[in-house]
Amino acid sequence: MGNTAISDTTLPLQAAEPARLSEDALAVAIGLGVFALALVSLFGADALGWVATTSVWTDPTVALSTASKAYAGLGGLGALILTYVALVAVLSAAAYALGDDVRKFAIRFTVAFAIAYGAWFLGSWAYLAAVTPADQAKFGVSWSLKLTNEGGYIVALIAGLVIANVFPAFAEWLKSAIRPELYIKVAIVILGAFIAVTMAGKLTLASSLMLRGLAAIVEAYLIYWPVVYLIARKGFGFSREWSAPLASGVSICGVAAAIATGGAIRARPQAPVLVSSLVVIFAVVEVLILPVIAQTFMAHEPLVAAAWMGLAVKTDGAAVAAGGITQSLIQAKAAAEGINYQPGWMLSVTATVKVFIDVFIGVWAFILAYIWTNHVNPRPGAPKAKLAEIWERFPKFILGFVATFLIALALALGTDAGTSGKLATAIGEANIWRVIFFVLTFFSIGVLSDFRRLWQDGLGKLAAVYLVSLFGFVIWVGFVISWLFFAGIKPPLAS
Repeated sequence: MGNTAISDTTLPLQAAEPARLSEDALAVAIGLGVFALALVSLFGADALGWVATTSVWTDPTVALSTASKAYAGLGGLGALILTYVALVAVLSAAAYALGDDVRKFAIRFTVAFAIAYGAWFLGSWAYLAAVTPADQAKFGVSWSLKLTNEGGYIVALIAGLVIANVFPAFAEWLKSAIRPELYIKVAIVILGAFIAVTMAGKLTLASSLMLRGLAAIVEAYLIYWPVVYLIARKGFGFSREWSAPLASGVSICGVAAAIATGGAIRARPQAPVLVSSLVVIFAVVEVLILPVIAQTFMAHEPLVAAAWMGLAVKTDGAAVAAGGITQSLIQAKAAAEGINYQPGWMLSVTATVKVFIDVFIGVWAFILAYIWTNHVNPRPGAPKAKLAEIWERFPKFILGFVATFLIALALALGTDAGTSGKLATAIGEANIWRVIFFVLTFFSIGVLSDFRRLWQDGLGKLAAVYLVSLFGFVIWVGFVISWLFFAGIKPPLAS
């Protein structure tokens, strides 16, 4: 995000020297690396089976294990240590490429990883995670919040929020290792393969969902942006310079869109920076409340709920996080009623909708740059907007998502049953890394959400616009659009 004060879902990080690579490029490289190692399994060598995974537990000593029984000799603790070593090595190299102090990053990431994975571990406690009566009987618990072990995401977010708002000095110390944008982009690249394998057996349904997702976000763009812009301009008296980034931040894709819009119209840095701060605050609020609303009122329309998360929640991390929580809550409620949906479909819809939104950020920034340069604020001799700006502003990590999706889909459709089984196992191991990066994202979003500091930055009037637009208009229009395109379509049932 260049030298802006806030990156996607995050606050500034001071680089020790100029970045050698962008976060987008690093996310693609790391995500494709995990995917490539997973595919090694197809040739007889299990390259990822040593990664640590956490199952639902009442006895903490048996909660940790390796992803593959072939590495069972490592033990759960050994697998966790090896997982940490791999992560700190790869992410320290990424920190170096981003121009950060590697030693500082490694030390602080160690602490962040310990807290984030500890939150994931706690979220797998049976009293939080057991879903069905059979699960409760299996673990000997009389009650459960039925969050599945993905309830660890919520625990990680809460842990980050407590640190940010109760221990701000500690939060400031941790920030060298807090990179939610990088973590979520890596997760989304890996997610492409998981979605492909999930959808391969139901290709007709999957194609329909993607086309509906594309249609939904085009419709949302055409409605959201002009209405929010008019609310800011006419309702609250903001200038064009402030209204445009605010409209993009509220209506399109949060921080990334606000920053791209600010750059496109050559706004002063303060506009997209303060809008970005608001995005962080409201994204956390949405993640905490919208999945609960979805479970309460949309449990029998799971794909409507999933698409709603993609359209209503801003920033990649928060949207995909909300989709993950929504999937867990609705699947748990359905399971209690004897309905067992195949996992992954709801999250896939949220991710697909969000990815389509991201794809159009560059296009939208170019359109606004053209309008501002040639009509709103023309300057004698100023260069005209060029088509190359679309590529410049295009979120490159989307290419990684598309690559893993297409390769995994081709393999799943073009191999025999035995090889397809190996592929599913391999992508399942890669998906554990996706989960770990999700947990790091949740924790990071929480750590960066110091509400008092953000309020002191002068967000009152902007917050009023955001509040009116988001909760008075955007999320409900998003719900209507989601209902129009996804009502009546259900995920396949698990066999």
